[in-house]
Amino acid sequence: MTTPTRGEAAGQGDPTGGEDRPLVAVLGATGFIGSAVLAGLARRDLRVRAVARRPADVPADAAADIEVVTADLTDRQALAAAVKGADTVIHVLLCEGGWRAAEQPGGERVNVEVMRDLLDLLHNAPPENGRRPLVIYGGAASQVGVPPREPLDGTETDYPATVYDEQKLTAERLLMRATAAGWVRGISLRLPTVFGEGTVPGTADHGVVAAMARRALAGEPITLWHDGTVRRDLVHISDIAAAFLAAIDRPQRLVGSHWLLGAGHGDALGDVFRSVARFVATRTGTEPVPVTSVRPPAHAPETDFKSVTIDSTPFRAVTGWRPAVPLDEGLDRTVAGLLSG
Repeated sequence: MTTPTRGEAAGQGDPTGGEDRPLVAVLGATGFIGSAVLAGLARRDLRVRAVARRPADVPADAAADIEVVTADLTDRQALAAAVKGADTVIHVLLCEGGWRAAEQPGGERVNVEVMRDLLDLLHNAPPENGRRPLVIYGGAASQVGVPPREPLDGTETDYPATVYDEQKLTAERLLMRATAAGWVRGISLRLPTVFGEGTVPGTADHGVVAAMARRALAGEPITLWHDGTVRRDLVHISDIAAAFLAAIDRPQRLVGSHWLLGAGHGDALGDVFRSVARFVATRTGTEPVPVTSVRPPAHAPETDFKSVTIDSTPFRAVTGWRPAVPLDEGLDRTVAGLLSG
């Protein structure tokens, strides 16, 4: 493990060395979500430890003191060093290949066992400032399995339908049990379909919206596995990052539970993809590519054919968080980001 750079020299202009400021460790700081959270934290008067397999980019105008750490967090010793002294740990680590890699060797090690190790390490470490560390976990709304109703509000019983969602739910339950035992103060934010432009180079979205935008940019038809009426609750990456910051700011009533994030309405994917094709055409001076239905592959999970709408009223009531980026603006920014990247 190395610590090659800092956003600014620790203690610059501060005789205490800045050690009185809270320390936030971001695990998975170079990922799509982690880099967006890091960018938001960089604007605050904090100490931030950005941890990932490759060095994170530090904003040039960062107000925070940012320590960049490269580490393999499946190594327990490296994980211990990564979270040592942290008041808050943001856990948005994801195995390479995303949800599709959950069934591959190492998927469970990253998605479950890192959480188990993290909680054990924090349990055995002395509390910072007399309080147990805050751990904010990036879960998934899909942990519920096949949606039993619309909208989801977080009170549903979970029946995960994929290996990835089983692993995410297991990690979340480990966090909640550790919270109940007093080891940590845990919060799980269950994320909807997140989309948008990468915060820094190398952090492009690999979700369904970006995948279809890439097809359109290549002049290929955008394809659907259904008739286009299936809906998804889409939230822009900048709004998701803002939700993590809101949880840091108002953790008291959030600790010990999972919370759903969402825009509060489902958008038909056929309409979404036609908008993507239109924005690509506008920015490239070409005709919009067609949006067509194709036969789904045999491995397609049932959840791909079910609509999802999320009621995030409970989280909004506690934190004041609201999605701020309109769908069309977010889609256009996604296309622009892919073009510039």
